[in-house]
Amino acid sequence: MSAPLEGLFVLDLTRVLAGPYCTMILSDLGATVVKVERPEGGDDSRSYTPFQNGVSAYFMSINRGKRSITLNLKDPKAKDLLLPLIRKADILVENFKPGVMERFGLGYDEVSRINPKIIYASGSGYGHWGPYSQKPSYDIIIQGMSGMMSITGEDEDHPIKVGSSIADISTGMFMCIGILAALNRRSVSGKGEHVDLAMLDCMVALLENAVARYVTTGEIPKPIGNNHPSIAPFFTAETRDGKINIGVGNEVLWKRFCGVIGQKELTEDPRFLTNKDRVKHWDQLRPLLEDQIRIKSSKEWLGVFEQAGIPAGPIQNMAQVVQDPQIVARDMMVELIHPTAGNFTVPGSPLKFRNHPAKVEQPAPDLGQHTEEIYQQLCGCSLDEIQTLRAQGVI
Repeated sequence: MSAPLEGLFVLDLTRVLAGPYCTMILSDLGATVVKVERPEGGDDSRSYTPFQNGVSAYFMSINRGKRSITLNLKDPKAKDLLLPLIRKADILVENFKPGVMERFGLGYDEVSRINPKIIYASGSGYGHWGPYSQKPSYDIIIQGMSGMMSITGEDEDHPIKVGSSIADISTGMFMCIGILAALNRRSVSGKGEHVDLAMLDCMVALLENAVARYVTTGEIPKPIGNNHPSIAPFFTAETRDGKINIGVGNEVLWKRFCGVIGQKELTEDPRFLTNKDRVKHWDQLRPLLEDQIRIKSSKEWLGVFEQAGIPAGPIQNMAQVVQDPQIVARDMMVELIHPTAGNFTVPGSPLKFRNHPAKVEQPAPDLGQHTEEIYQQLCGCSLDEIQTLRAQGVI
């Protein structure tokens, strides 16, 4: 059974996280992804901890299913080696600082002359134009600049970044969306496209109601912990032996919730009649709820809420997540066998298709694992030529 993107060829010039996350999705969906890495050291993330049998778990988790070749893009001979791959590629993905690919002679204008149908996706901190375009950046820098850290945490004196590298990951996902949109357009026009993704743009796009609240009220949103700025009750509640999350998003749920916790009288309290009232008086409502919730254990309350249809859930650690029966049932933990690292578990693809499923089957490649194969089969190089190029430091 073929995967959705089977038959597409992706030339991957990315490293670390945002770009590799995008090409990982494309690989999961069936595209052939050829990852181009520096001959010495490869992708920076190959040096990131932790390691399993000397192989970076960070790298393995993001680069499954890809094929690796080595190439020194700074060498003048590199472009000649890439040209056959560019001609065959449906998609080229890069995440260098704007201007670097042009210095390699591989900017969009030049590449599109070689292959007018290519979808060329660029990811960077700030995009290919604007006053910040030449600034370097990392995930934590973007989380701060985007405003995300200003609304994350317990209070405004202790800004906190999101626990995962959300700026990189969201950029990778938006990049994938842009590529798929450009592919659809190409099916009509026959022409390629340059997709320009900025991490800062992507994080601003995730701000959701924070921007809406500011432009509507003029008040600058501040961190409010695990509460919700527009819905109440929507919080982390302390039980007799731990904490659970509860979300009560409409009036029907509110009345049912008050009933199952034994506080029906709250539904008649003028301070809490509507969601707007409850948000306004949350500081008064929360202790009333928690006094009651502390009576039972987390397990007891989760059972009660499940039976009543009240959205609630535990706060799980990673050991619990990888064994969660729902996550396991949905194939969201996949064990791969890496030739050096051995058995290694990665998150599966969240994209579920009935007829053309995404596949997570192959581990991340060793550095340059497919160099000879790709250069021979797709570039027409002989083994002698490959050995010479390797001796010269080109590959």
